[in-house]
Amino acid sequence: MPLEWINYQDAVRFYHSGRVAYCLGSCVYKLRGGINARSGLQSELEVNAIIATHGTNKKLTYDYIPPLSNRTLFKRDAQICLYCGNRFMTADLSRDHVTPLSQGGADLWQNVVTACKRCNNHKAGRTPEQAHMQLLAIPFRPTHAEYIYLKSKRVLADQMGFLRSHFPRKSPLRDREDVVRAISGYHG
Repeated sequence: MPLEWINYQDAVRFYHSGRVAYCLGSCVYKLRGGINARSGLQSELEVNAIIATHGTNKKLTYDYIPPLSNRTLFKRDAQICLYCGNRFMTADLSRDHVTPLSQGGADLWQNVVTACKRCNNHKAGRTPEQAHMQLLAIPFRPTHAEYIYLKSKRVLADQMGFLRSHFPRKSPLRDREDVVRAISGYHG
């Protein structure tokens, strides 16, 4: 199960302490150490894109709720206003509560969508129905694997393939253009 992104220094600690169960993906770092006085050989460690460690993470349960932030919300919704359907730069987006907080709505993944500032201002403190606005997609709470993808800035193709294999079969993120592009290794 994917847990989190770690830096190469933490990965080296896992390798050194014998906590790596297996590795997947390409080699992303090749580190060279000192020269062994007896053998005359230089130590070398390859760090793979994906490492699995021994043990369990008791924090991860089926009721795990990833933290909600605008950055991950906007990425979940592909920078698209879910009212007008246009794609915007982050500075022009806002978090909209489908059921407004003033009407008893909550600040939860299932009640928030990405909205451009114009649509959010037009909707104001009303529900989409009250504002006569069509919601283009149903908001959803991402799973842990989906959240790891959403909070990342850059994902290698083999890492994306691994994460995607842990997305639910009916995940709206599964066949999205940016996910497929990341798996194919295209970054243009």
